[in-house]
Amino acid sequence: MNEYNVAFWNTLDELVSNSEIVIDRPKGSAHPRFPDFIYKVDYGYLKNTASMDGAGIDVWVGSGDRKIDAVMCIVDLMKRDSEIKILIGCTEEEKTEVYRTHNETQYMKGIMIRR
Repeated sequence: MNEYNVAFWNTLDELVSNSEIVIDRPKGSAHPRFPDFIYKVDYGYLKNTASMDGAGIDVWVGSGDRKIDAVMCIVDLMKRDSEIKILIGCTEEEKTEVYRTHNETQYMKGIMIRR
């Protein structure tokens, strides 16, 4: 199974390296529908990609080297969907913030899969 794990991360590396990262919710900005929620890590998407919600694949971009650190697998009861979020260059503190963000309400839960 390990060869499939390596292939998964390599394929994700290729997707990210061949995509433009768009940060549409920079660190410190408020969520457009929930103004009390402030982003603690840059959040955006990969341009010209598609996720389960029809938008681009979501990314969290930290302050470290631009390497893929982990993915978050999310289940959202309000939107009634699931998707992944790619973590790129996140420090341990930033990973903790991303994890908390996706688990702080009763409607959304996520697990982090580390590289």
